[in-house]
Amino acid sequence: MSKAIHVTDAEFQQKVLEAPQPVIVDFWAPWCGPCRMVSPILEDLANDYDDKFTLVKVNTDENPQYAIQYGVQGIPTMLFISNGQIIDRVVGAMPKPMIQQRLDRMLNAAVKN
Repeated sequence: MSKAIHVTDAEFQQKVLEAPQPVIVDFWAPWCGPCRMVSPILEDLANDYDDKFTLVKVNTDENPQYAIQYGVQGIPTMLFISNGQIIDRVVGAMPKPMIQQRLDRMLNAAVKN
């Protein structure tokens, strides 16, 4: 079962920037091959980490506002956001251990704050 929340530009402020827990935002598009490679990795992490973070997906074709605002020039781009602040950014497909390492860093920083 998918734990990802598909968010529009209109929902981004509330679901991402005002979220009570850390968020990974996956900027993607249906035609993007690397996006299709990263998506199951992010889903696995969302399942592995249960409710420690929220996985949000933004289709940049349909919702370009925040992709433009955050300077997303290539997809997939993942933003690691905690308390409305970007903690980390990943551009392009990466293996699960590398994404997991960045997720752990964000979650550890969130615990300290």
